[in-house]
Amino acid sequence: MFIEVGVDPDLGLLRLRRATGVYSVGAVVNERTARSQLIGGLVWGWGMAAMEASHFEPNLGHWLSQDLAGVPLPVNADIPSHIDMSFVDEFDPHAGPLGSKGIGELSATGIAAAVANAVFDATGRRVRDLPITPKKLLDPRM
Repeated sequence: MFIEVGVDPDLGLLRLRRATGVYSVGAVVNERTARSQLIGGLVWGWGMAAMEASHFEPNLGHWLSQDLAGVPLPVNADIPSHIDMSFVDEFDPHAGPLGSKGIGELSATGIAAAVANAVFDATGRRVRDLPITPKKLLDPRM
């Protein structure tokens, strides 16, 4: 997975510019739906890396937000119109009779790390906890 981000140096805003991924998914049964699954995983991973955060209250022992109403999620404006996703089309005899694998979660796994590396490449700041917020990009102590 390769990610290119844009970072506003004054505001600390993070934007996804380009994304390219190549995944070994076994035999591709339907290329259109498989590509859609990969793009969905990218959007999921982008949300995890740049937006979503859950806050835990240690004294009460529960999450402060009980639903998704206050959690920012990626929308169409957050994702570039062209995302390059490709497959290594191969038969995996261990995956089942079709030789294909489930790819929904597979495509989300490397996104946050790729975003963090792209932020480091763009800014020189190594952010090690998610989400990568403007505060983390602008605070000189972090």
